[in-house]
Amino acid sequence: MANAIKIDKPQKIRLKDYDPNEKGKTNKESSEAEIQSLSEEINQLQDLLYAAQTHSVLIVLQAPDTGGKDGTITHVMAAVNPLGCSVASFKVPSTLEASHDFLWRIHQQTPGKGNMTIFNRSHYEDVLVTKVHGLIDEKTCKKRYDHIKNFEAMLADSNTIIMKFYLMISKDEQEKRLKAREADPSKAWKLSAGDWKERELWDKYMGAYEDAIGATAAPNAPWYIIPGNYKWYRNLAIATTIRDTLAAYKGEWEDALKKIGEERLKELKEARAGSDRA
Repeated sequence: MANAIKIDKPQKIRLKDYDPNEKGKTNKESSEAEIQSLSEEINQLQDLLYAAQTHSVLIVLQAPDTGGKDGTITHVMAAVNPLGCSVASFKVPSTLEASHDFLWRIHQQTPGKGNMTIFNRSHYEDVLVTKVHGLIDEKTCKKRYDHIKNFEAMLADSNTIIMKFYLMISKDEQEKRLKAREADPSKAWKLSAGDWKERELWDKYMGAYEDAIGATAAPNAPWYIIPGNYKWYRNLAIATTIRDTLAAYKGEWEDALKKIGEERLKELKEARAGSDRA
């Protein structure tokens, strides 16, 4: 079993305290079958989520370039019903988006009741990229941490189940993955010159991640640090966390469906009684 490192309250974070090469006692061969089983369980729980219409689920994926956000979506969420799941990606804001507050475009993509949304990058870009490149000062950044905490608290108060994942890879592993993309024509489309430029700011990015995670972790919006140098371990840790988190609501969703079923049967009985009288 792979374990994520849960951070659920504000605290000082030092990423160097965590090992991106962590793989526990698992191995690639056995993990593949386990991930498949976990994905199927997540699918079943998603069906309950969708039918009960009492909660929504927001999964936030943040990582350095090549950190594995796309791979996570492909492998962990493979069995999820697309009717109740969407993916939102946040790149450089458009002119319209930039003319509003930084959370305006984010709020529009949050999931409604019964639905699951995955953020492939998120509102955290506005305290990461902007901070590293000096587009906002420290005072503004700290205010944004507060806005984010309040925003996520509001979502949680509206029955949104929030899971935030930081996919942690080493600087050496990132270099290895970038070079692998260069060598593979089928993956070269993922490359940009900016990937290597941003890499020069690695230490600044790590500091920005430490500050953001430490400032915005909360019981209703926890962060999970995922060792990501081994892709299969990353997928296993995330799948386990999602399954365990959703499983805690299974009884509540089943009770809601039971109540809905009873109401539907009552309506049907009354409709048939009315038809017989007519």
